Amino acid sequence: MESNTSSHLLFGAGRLTIEDIISVVKDKRGVALSGDSHFAKKIDSAVAFLDKLLAEEGHIYGVTTGYGDSCTVEIPLSLVNELPIHLTRFHGCGLGDFFTPEQGKLILASRLASLSQGYSGVSWDLLKLLVEMINRDIIPVIPQEGSVGASGDLTPLSYVAGSLIGERDTYYKDQVVNSLEAFSAEGLKAITLRPKEGLAIMNGTAVMTALACQAFDRSEYASRLMTRITALASIALKGNSNHFDDILFSVKPHVGQQNVAKRIQHDLNHVEHPRNSDRLQDRYSIRCAPHVIGVLEDSLPWLRNMIENELNSANDNPIIDGIGEHVLHGGHFYGGHIAMAMDSMKNCVANLADLADRQIATMVDVKMNNGLPSNLSAASSERHFINHGFKAIQIGCSAWTAEALKLTMPASVFSRSTECHNQDKVSMGTIAARDCLRILQLTEQVLAATLLAAVQGVRIRILNNEIDASALNPEITAMIDDVASFFDLLEEDRPTDMILRQTIEYIQTQRWALYQNS
Repeated sequence: MESNTSSHLLFGAGRLTIEDIISVVKDKRGVALSGDSHFAKKIDSAVAFLDKLLAEEGHIYGVTTGYGDSCTVEIPLSLVNELPIHLTRFHGCGLGDFFTPEQGKLILASRLASLSQGYSGVSWDLLKLLVEMINRDIIPVIPQEGSVGASGDLTPLSYVAGSLIGERDTYYKDQVVNSLEAFSAEGLKAITLRPKEGLAIMNGTAVMTALACQAFDRSEYASRLMTRITALASIALKGNSNHFDDILFSVKPHVGQQNVAKRIQHDLNHVEHPRNSDRLQDRYSIRCAPHVIGVLEDSLPWLRNMIENELNSANDNPIIDGIGEHVLHGGHFYGGHIAMAMDSMKNCVANLADLADRQIATMVDVKMNNGLPSNLSAASSERHFINHGFKAIQIGCSAWTAEALKLTMPASVFSRSTECHNQDKVSMGTIAARDCLRILQLTEQVLAATLLAAVQGVRIRILNNEIDASALNPEITAMIDDVASFFDLLEEDRPTDMILRQTIEYIQTQRWALYQNS
């Protein structure tokens, strides 16, 4: 079987990872369909089997019947070919903000991953057009609101289906145009949906899964950045490096927690194991940082497993086993695993915001910051009386943290019976994923502010000859120097919103390589 080591990401060639899907956006990686013979056999046999059933007037949900609670309604064979287009149209009721072009591209890749399992009964024309849309950046404009997470992401994915047939808007060359216009510009043609294809595109978990991949990528980086910020904050506060000692953490065997402590220990150049120390205990936001960050670190492996299993699944209904000639009616559209993963990730990530908020609160407070100036102001002599340093930024951190914590209520417990009680238990996985991304945004804002504050604190110590800069870990020095290259020491009061936004962008584009070998 082909492997995914080529420049193009192959669909139908085996298991995909979160990084594979993210690379389509982050690295602008092209995609292609596998040339594997067994993959081709699954696609061809599923289409042929559906055609055979239709010729025999077989009974297939969503093909020869209505949808959902209307599954008892028999569709006349003369109308079967029209049914898919009606599905795409009546679900065109999405509201709210639109997903970004990057998120839309991830959604296309996620749906392609599922359809390429070969159990959805879709044609080569459909698969190939999805590939072309990804490669040529023809991205459906998809509203964020309207999915209950079972039957999958019906309403948002109707905008994907509508784009394929030329009836929906797309992002194309920095404009919003009808998909027909974008197709024409690229020499492509819209498709006509075959029986089952509307359902195959829409009745799945591609939206929540795509968002979960994005959330995983961002949360993994946030964990490492929070670890580096903790080291910087500890230096700024002249903290006790013994809190991260390897002997100490050997007696509590949470691997993620141990890794966080090891990274901070490395950043602080901690190599000794003294029997005691002058500064016995720092506050919990420093001393217990590995225990807070470690919860996310230890959760990432099983979160990855849940997300990648969903990514590599056939998750529509019914499942078409063309080789074995079975139509299997089930509930693989149910997004419970993604809902659980996102609700869990929300709590882990929001705790990073809370931790960073406590760290910046400590650094600005002269009662707790071990001799740093009030509000971390670098103003000199009498100028410090009228300058305010990070005072307002810390207030902002409190607001962003509060909003993040408010959103940690699990979405998955808010199941609502819907669609004439056919969908009487639903996952709310897409709401959970959207909440998680909002929490990540807020957390990244707090991390940006706390990073700038910690670097300011360390630089003040160096300027006051309280820290020997040459004794700092080279990676710490490199990060301080890099932050200093775009963030001038905050002396006189000035607006900081633009520098905060710039720092957030650096976080979201993962500017700093953090602990690549650990």
